[in-house]
Formats: sequence, C-alpha cells, structure tokens
Amino acid sequence: MKFIWFILHIVALSTFTVSPTKASSDSKSSVDSQAILPSIVRVSQQTSVDTGKPLIDKSSGQAKPSELEKSLPAIVPEAKVADAKKPTSYHQRSNSYATNPESDPPRYVRQLSDIGVERFKDITWLDVGLEHRTRYEWRNNDIRRIEGGEDNPFFLRNRAWIGIKDILDPFRFAVEFQDSRVYNNKHAITDQERNEYDLLNAYGELHFKKALGADDRGNDRPIRFRVGRMAYETTDRRFIARNEWRNTTNTFEGFRLNLGREANDWELDLFGLQPVLRLQTQFDKANDHLWFFGGIGTWRKWSEIATFQAYYHGQKQTANPDGFTATNRLDRQIHMPGFRVYGKAGSILDFDVSYNHQLGYSGPNRVDAQGYTIEVGRGFEHAWKPRLSAFYGYASGDKDPNDNVDNRFDRFFGFARPWSADHYVVYENLKAPKLRFEISPTQKLGFEVGYGAYWLASKTDRMFDILDGNISNTVQDPGFNRDRTGQSGNFGGHALEGRIRYQPTPRINTILGYTHFTSGEFVQNRIAAHSCATTNTHPCVDQRSGNTDFLYFEVLISLL
Repeated sequence: MKFIWFILHIVALSTFTVSPTKASSDSKSSVDSQAILPSIVRVSQQTSVDTGKPLIDKSSGQAKPSELEKSLPAIVPEAKVADAKKPTSYHQRSNSYATNPESDPPRYVRQLSDIGVERFKDITWLDVGLEHRTRYEWRNNDIRRIEGGEDNPFFLRNRAWIGIKDILDPFRFAVEFQDSRVYNNKHAITDQERNEYDLLNAYGELHFKKALGADDRGNDRPIRFRVGRMAYETTDRRFIARNEWRNTTNTFEGFRLNLGREANDWELDLFGLQPVLRLQTQFDKANDHLWFFGGIGTWRKWSEIATFQAYYHGQKQTANPDGFTATNRLDRQIHMPGFRVYGKAGSILDFDVSYNHQLGYSGPNRVDAQGYTIEVGRGFEHAWKPRLSAFYGYASGDKDPNDNVDNRFDRFFGFARPWSADHYVVYENLKAPKLRFEISPTQKLGFEVGYGAYWLASKTDRMFDILDGNISNTVQDPGFNRDRTGQSGNFGGHALEGRIRYQPTPRINTILGYTHFTSGEFVQNRIAAHSCATTNTHPCVDQRSGNTDFLYFEVLISLL
C-alpha cells in the first residue's frame, strides 16, 4: 500500500536525524509556547509503556498537568503566558491496575511535526506511527493445552498508522495496518497468534470541533461521527478492548457517534458495530451474524473525587449453521446495563468499582448473569512511588446445566489479561481475589509482584481457557474444561506473578515477566478424568500435576 511506503520513507529520514528538541505542534503558537512544548514532549516520551495514555492532549496540543504530576518530577518550566488561560482537562486516570484505555489514536502515533525532522516541523495535520513488538515465551506444561511439555514460541507484531486531521475538517480519516505472526510454536496456530497483513482501523470521520460549545473550563465540546473499521478501548477495557497483550487485535466495523470528548465534564459515546473475524492468512471480514451496540455516558464534573460511567451494551446474534462453536450456531440476544465509579478518597485510598447485569436469551435458554469488580489501593509518599492494591472480581457461571437458564457471564470483547497473566481465566464463572505491589525506583524502571487465587463461581460450569477448551476458530473444544456433575470441585488454583519493566530509551520498552501457577482440585481432577494413561480415547490429556511455569520477555519499539 502507498501509505506504508510513505511511512517507511519517513522512518528512513528520522533514523539519520537525532534532535533532542522537538518542534512545536502548533505553528501559530507564541514564542514562549514554542520554548515550553519541546520539554513537554521529552517528558511524555519517558512515560512507561503501561501508562496507557499520552501526556499530550493531541486535540489541543497542551500537556495534561495531572498526568505530568503522576509520572515525573516537576522538570517542565511553567508557562509565562499572561494573556491566555490554558484549558484544563476534566479527565482523571484511574489508579486501578491496567484499566486505562489506549489513547485515540494509539500512543505510538505522533504528529509528523514532532518526529524531529526539520522539513516536517510545520506539518501538524498528519499523524503517523510505526511500531514493532517481539515477544519470546517459555511455557512449561501449559494447561491451556491437552499436550504437556515445553513450548518456546516467538511472537512478532508490526503496526503502522497514518491519519489526516484539521486540514480537511470536518472530514478526517485514519488507517492502521497490522501484521501478526508466530514462529516456533508446537501447537496449532490460532487467530489469537496470527493475522497476516490486515487493517485494524480504516475509517472516515466527521469532526465538528465546537458543535456543542465549550465546558466550564474552556474545553471545546465536539461532535464526532466515525464510520468504517475501528479498533479501540473504552471504560475499564473489560467489555471493549484492543487486547494489547495478545498478538492479534480486536476490531469492529460499523459506526460511532461521540458527543463531547475525554477532556470535557461529560461525554456520550454511542456505537453500532459488527466484530471482525480474524482469518489469519486472508483479509478479515465482519461477522454478518452478530451486532454489538450500546451507549456509554461519562460524568467528570467531580473527577478529582470520582468519575461516573453508566452504560448499556447489547449483542444480537443470528444463528450461523456453519459456525465453528456450538454458541455460534445459536440465536442469542444479551442486554447488559452497568455502571462504574472510580476516583480517590482524599489521600488515603483510590478506588474503582463496577457492576453489570446481563439478561436476554441464548438459544432456548433465558440469560440471567451478573459480574462486578472492586479494587482499592494506596500510593505512598516515597521517591520509589510504592503502591499496594487489593482486588476482587466476580462473574457468575451456569448454576444448572439442565435448566433453561444460562447464568454464565459474557465478557463481550474485553481483555483477558490481567485476570491471569497466563490466560487461564477470563471474566466469566469466576471468583478472583488478588493482591499487588508496585514500585518505580527510577523513571525508567518498575517492579510489580502479585498474588491471585481463582475459584469457579459455579462448579458445574467451565474454567474458560484450559485443556483446549477455548473459543478459537481453529482448535475444536473437546469439553475437558467443564464438569457438568460438579464433582471436580470449584478451586482452579492460585498464582504468583512478577514483572520488571525497563525503558532504556524513549522509543524502546522492555518487559520481563514470570508466573508460577499451582493447580487446584478442579484442574487436577479434569486432567485425571481425561488422562491418556487412563483412557483409550482420542484426544486425551497428558498426565501431569497441572502446575505450570510461564516466562516471557518482550521488546516494544516505536520507530517514529
């Protein structure tokens, strides 16, 4: 594609141009602003890969003061502009673990004026990005598989972005390309690992900057209407997520209508989407049998204390007689009202709470399910920024496989991680308490350690992604991850996990992680019930304890 060659040309130029001072993103700004913004850009580049949001508001070009205060010492000189009061965003990030959505556009995307090439310093209307990620994994006796032993896969993911804004307003557009591959994987490759040469975003947008005036702090309140293919995240990422950890990415086709934006005191997001089927080696296509729709309202007027989000999500599926899984072959309709509140109780605690109820039907069964999450934490005044947090998540499971009620909570299109770092459980049929401790000795270095335990909310329902019991369109589910009699118990196991994050340069981030999972009675009994040593059937499960080890090393490089 032409846009890819254009981006590669930019990369070649930027490789040979090293400038510690970046050009201002606003060609009409004052002299003082031009002196300040390069420092802000340098600060934003130091942010960890896990922060989830950039420190620069791309729509206004101004630094977000609250983000700078959280991330780095006050090394940015104060502005000396007396004739204009800078707009201040109402948005406050949640301190809960891994719940802040990816920015829009993603954080690896930059204005062309900011890449450090003198000839492009005035081109603020073009967004570009180029990113590469490599991850090596070592898994020992992975219980997601019926086959034990060791696996040593390498995952490669490349992304490129190009977007036009401002210059053609109200019309804007963006395209994001991704290529995902896996090597040295001894198991059948699924659409969670491979998706070659495809598009995550390809949309047009009508963007009216001041259609709804401005809020009390002077932030423009726009209307945006977006149509096409789009990958994005919202609320706490538990129902709509790009799934950044996975090698492939969730994306949709349809429309979004946004009234207001993140900086405003209130915002409304309405959407009607069809999830995109990942076809691995063919061009992806929308799932014509499934619609995902809803609305999200966010109130930030008191965001320094609490941010409120109320939402409705729905799915409507028509049965696909050629569907790969039994669920694909059902008529289904699920409605989910829910809410989320997060914020701070002074300087004592931060909190993040959500509740969701699901109703509707799945084939001949009535749907009645619920899920909720609670996290409280505290950061301590210390140079290393220690934080201790406690979390509890609950999602109902099917109580009785023989009645006409389906109680299994549906996570829709949310992320799997960090429910469990090794991807054994997700937001369904789950009781999950967790403790986590985090420190950052320097701006570039961070440590995390966590402990979690997992019980099935219903012992007659499944433990999601174990013993080939997944929902991929490649591996047939043998049904080993569910005991309809409930005799296998309800304790899945517990895990100790740790992670080290190191950022050697502003454009390179590295992560080293390890998890040891100790199996509980449910996992042990499901292995024994289908062990190759005791059954004469195929497929069967290699006899093992169910205890596993998972080690990974990841390098993420932003090339612009």
